[in-house]
Amino acid sequence: MGGVSTAANCAICAKHQGLGPLAGPIVWEDELVVVTHRPAGDPGGRGVAGYLFVESRRHVDRWQLLTRAEMGAVAEAAWTGARVLSARFATEYVFTMIVGMAVQHFHQHVFVRHPGTPTDIAWSDWGTWPGAPRVPAADLEQLVVELAAGWEDARAGDEDDVPGDGPG
Repeated sequence: MGGVSTAANCAICAKHQGLGPLAGPIVWEDELVVVTHRPAGDPGGRGVAGYLFVESRRHVDRWQLLTRAEMGAVAEAAWTGARVLSARFATEYVFTMIVGMAVQHFHQHVFVRHPGTPTDIAWSDWGTWPGAPRVPAADLEQLVVELAAGWEDARAGDEDDVPGDGPG
C-alpha cells in the first residue's frame, strides 16, 4: 500500500524536521497535522502572503490512505486556516486544493485570493498577479506569529460566526 516516496526520501518529511527547500514557518501543529506558511522562496526572496499547507505528520501519499482521525484533523486544520486567512487578509475567497503529484506526501493547499485581484486571473493562478501582497523573508515570521495568534480563537469559533462574513 502507498506510493512512490518513502519517509526516508520525502521532502515533506524532511520539512517537518526543518530541513530542505520546502521548510517554512509553522503556523500550527498537533500530533496528526502540521500547518505551515509557504516559504518566501521566489527569486526576490519574497512570497505571496496567505498561502498555507496542511500536511499529515505521518508519511502517507494519498488522502484516501489517511486514517479517520487524520482526515478529521486535516479537515479541521484547513477550515481553521481558511478562517484565520479570511480574517487576516479581509478577503472574500479562500481556496483549497489537494493535488499531490509533485511531492508524494499528503498536503492540502489553503490560500487566499487577495482583494483587488483582477477577474481575469484564474483562481489557480494565485501567484501570477504582480499586485498580490508579498512578504519578504525577513517579515514572514511576523506574519506567521499573527496567523498563529488567531488560530485557537478561529478553532473555537462557532461555525455560524464566519470571519469576514457580514451580519446575518
